Amino acid sequence: MEARHTKSPPMNRSALQDFVDCHPRLFVLTGAGCSTNSGIPDYRDSHGNWKRTPPVTYQAFMGEEATRQRYWARSLVGWRRFGRAQPNDAHRALARLEANGQCELLLTQNVDRLHQAAGSRQVIDLHGRLDLVRCMGCGAKIPRQEFQHEMERLNADWLALDAADAPDGDADLEAEDFSSFVVPSCAACGGLLKPDVVFFGENVPRDVVGAAHDRLEHSDAMLIVGSSLMVYSGFRFVRAAAQRQIPIAAINLGRTRADDLLTLKVEDRCEAALGFLLE
Repeated sequence: MEARHTKSPPMNRSALQDFVDCHPRLFVLTGAGCSTNSGIPDYRDSHGNWKRTPPVTYQAFMGEEATRQRYWARSLVGWRRFGRAQPNDAHRALARLEANGQCELLLTQNVDRLHQAAGSRQVIDLHGRLDLVRCMGCGAKIPRQEFQHEMERLNADWLALDAADAPDGDADLEAEDFSSFVVPSCAACGGLLKPDVVFFGENVPRDVVGAAHDRLEHSDAMLIVGSSLMVYSGFRFVRAAAQRQIPIAAINLGRTRADDLLTLKVEDRCEAALGFLLE
């Protein structure tokens, strides 16, 4: 998570470089703080508390048409900027880490695909990817941009609206009546369409968790970049690393759920702390 905070002293950055140099098989776990400098807001403050109303839950999205209308209307507005986001130096530094042969795996909690855009290839998207939309009936997947065009066609009156960016392609549309918003159905079967991401209240697929744990078993240290780890789906990997007794370092502005498990903590912006990889 990113927030205003006193930067870490140079000695901590030096210790981080030593940590990276000493561990050639790093398991990297990234969170929202990696992408804030790309214009994508994060969810939590420096204390790990919500900055805004918590995101929509899986149960509400699947069970309530009004929730889906509200979600997709806000997403219609938010995607226009989210879909154009570009990698920043934090993403580029981690891609360089992999290019240098030092990254066993990059496990990201983000759904923006900016690590891949920066050149990282050994990536698991723990919470899925927002650039795809999935039918909950037949399983068909379509590009989010294609779905965007269809929403725009069906909801032309909404195109003039604008709002502040919120996390993960959302926008802070308030005081709007969403009841007129038309949500497209699956062209193949007429089923309900959902972003191909893991919502709050939804389980991460077992094969994704298993694949990440397998790579953790081959890692010699963990590096956490830009995450408060307040969500258990990411925190469980830190617990697993601690149980293996491998060193754990974190770059994060503010508190993390794993502070008592860390070997090293650098309180700085991700791109600044990792700058040595781009020198």
